[in-house]
Amino acid sequence: MKIVIIDYGAGNVKSVQFALERLGYEAICSNDAKVIESADKVIFPGVGEAQSAMKEIKKFGLEKVIPNLKQPVLGICLGMQLMCRYSEENNTDCLDIFPIDVVKFDDTLKVPQISWNTLTDLKEPLFRNIEEDAFVYYVHSYYVPENEYTVASTSYGLKYAGAIQKDNFYACQFHPEKSSDIGEQILKNFINL
Repeated sequence: MKIVIIDYGAGNVKSVQFALERLGYEAICSNDAKVIESADKVIFPGVGEAQSAMKEIKKFGLEKVIPNLKQPVLGICLGMQLMCRYSEENNTDCLDIFPIDVVKFDDTLKVPQISWNTLTDLKEPLFRNIEEDAFVYYVHSYYVPENEYTVASTSYGLKYAGAIQKDNFYACQFHPEKSSDIGEQILKNFINL
């Protein structure tokens, strides 16, 4: 099985690669369209700021590649937000895979949310063998509101989408690669799709 992690200079590529290695899977890190398109599974991670991340994606021509992928794709953290239509973070137009806008947490909340938090309202296949109220690790200041594509929810001042899914596109706001046994199970579930 060929697993490709999209490497566009935005963050946690190596920690995702190491998490997969711990599970016994080899993954290639690449920003080459042909390599990404030839993968069986694609992981789209990200840490940082939306606008500069989109600039990097466009630099490699990946804004046309990612939305047209047919194999299972997993967006992580900023990767999830970039799969949406638009982000309030520096008024950024994103990839529009999910027709949803990413919004900033209310000023009354401490941001970024850096903490373990629970997942509720879990839907398979991404959350197969995961119990309600499982803890996962978050670091973010912007969020995706709950919507028709929500497959897991989290509460931080309000209830929002902890994970979303549309067709072959899966995405989680939290970091499965930093979420211990629960995160490993979620990565396994994705690889086994």
